[in-house]
Amino acid sequence: MTLRVALPDAAMVARLAPAVSKDVDLVVWRPGDPPLDGVIDLLVMPYTVAYDTLQSLGGQVRHVQSQSLGYNGAEQFLPPGVTLSNAIGVHEGPTAEMAMTLILASQRGWPDVGRNQDSQKWDRPMWPGLIGQRVLLIGVGGIGREFAQRIAGFTVELTRVARTARDDIHGIDELPALLPAADIVVLAIPLTDETRGLVDSAFLDRLPHGALLVNVSRGLIVDTDALVAHVRTGAVRAALDVMDPEPLPDGHPLWSLPGSLISPHLGGAVQSMNTRVDPLVLSQIDLLLRGERPKNIVIE
Repeated sequence: MTLRVALPDAAMVARLAPAVSKDVDLVVWRPGDPPLDGVIDLLVMPYTVAYDTLQSLGGQVRHVQSQSLGYNGAEQFLPPGVTLSNAIGVHEGPTAEMAMTLILASQRGWPDVGRNQDSQKWDRPMWPGLIGQRVLLIGVGGIGREFAQRIAGFTVELTRVARTARDDIHGIDELPALLPAADIVVLAIPLTDETRGLVDSAFLDRLPHGALLVNVSRGLIVDTDALVAHVRTGAVRAALDVMDPEPLPDGHPLWSLPGSLISPHLGGAVQSMNTRVDPLVLSQIDLLLRGERPKNIVIE
């Protein structure tokens, strides 16, 4: 039996071809391209493509492998009978790295420092720094675990929050009591019906004045209007790799408000990404060749 695998570009075909058997037919094909003859057993999506392109698959594809960790909205467009896996193990480390980048930049005043360099202004205010800060991490999954490892060397007081309490991890229902003691809040949770709009005015009101909110999860977890109102008064600072809406429109207050640092959803966008995506795709191919189910299925 020949396994047909559709890859998003010729570069990936060239990387994977030496590692697959003669029983695997690698082709370059993306959703929206002219239909191929026969069935595609495994479709690897382009990294940045929107999930609404999945509705064009019809009965041609059996399984879809996303190159993203998040898959919100895919269930609306995935045709019946098609399964989808997300990219577990690919982006958690780089996204945690982005969280650290946003924190360090904000806590050492780097947006202002960068602007001062552009204007050749020599200014030396004192910023909060990170040492000794109280960090509240909401989310203890893959990104949360990677973040906890990276921040461990900065002598912070780390408090972890999950959906339910266990061991030394607090439950999300404890947030009203935890927020007043947080200098920095890091969001590393998936977008669900429970987490949508979690960070609202009441949430932000409980934070100490000048606390930093870091979001590397999904923009819809935060009420943007409430965040803008709090950043505008200086009550809260924001460091965001994700936001609602995306892309952030021209002229939006978060672009220019003091205390706001914006990164255009770059959490997983690092040059080493292929070194983790390629082994994942090869492992999926191996499973399918053995007649087994692909791993990391999130929609079926």
